[in-house]
Amino acid sequence: MSNRSYYIAGNWKMHMTRAEAAKLATELAAQLKDGKHKYLAAPSFTLIETVAPIVKGTNIRLGAQNCAPEEQGAHTGEVSVLQLKDLGVQTVILGHSERRHNYKEDDALINKKVKLALKHGFEVILCIGELLEEREAGKVETVCETQTVKGLEGVSAAELANIVIAYEPVWAIGTGKTATPEDAEAVHAFVRKVIARLYGADAAEKIIIQYGGSVKPENAAQLMAKENIDGALVGGASLKPETFVPIAKFA
Repeated sequence: MSNRSYYIAGNWKMHMTRAEAAKLATELAAQLKDGKHKYLAAPSFTLIETVAPIVKGTNIRLGAQNCAPEEQGAHTGEVSVLQLKDLGVQTVILGHSERRHNYKEDDALINKKVKLALKHGFEVILCIGELLEEREAGKVETVCETQTVKGLEGVSAAELANIVIAYEPVWAIGTGKTATPEDAEAVHAFVRKVIARLYGADAAEKIIIQYGGSVKPENAAQLMAKENIDGALVGGASLKPETFVPIAKFA
């Protein structure tokens, strides 16, 4: 077994009011305080200030779901790394499939964001993953390799210590379909080989690769049992303690 620690992250997506977010954060902080893994909650931008004091000093990191590719300026509707840092955000999720496919973010834009977030000391969760038609056409490895290589372009070996990769097969996000643990493991092992080629075997051994895509209490343990799956990026199931906590504390 590797000596990587498990990292379970909740991507709250576009849900909740401040009162609802405060309630969820308070319940998670209480129920995960004896949890043995690394945890993250990533609320919408409007909720970060509410959630920040609740998770501060707990074992739950504060995340954001995106950031702008520029530090500041005339970028209507965007949120900057400087603003996120001011709120106490520690981690930024970048390249999520919803950003790639619904908002047309390409690898070059995602890479620009990755480098900017790293420059400002954030941990980055870089999301990669294929569409159903890409899987059916036998392009899983090509797509995941391209997104990994281009996403990490210009990222130094030292900076890689602040990178987490999340493999999210797009066809399994919010669909109730999950990649089998074997399918997921195959891609995780492949991505680790890509990292080894780029940064060396030691870096590849250390990097945390999460699985995302309809992770539920029922399938978390089987996924986590795989050698190269080091955690989960959880969407829908992160919105309630009764579904997130069992994943976070999988046996």
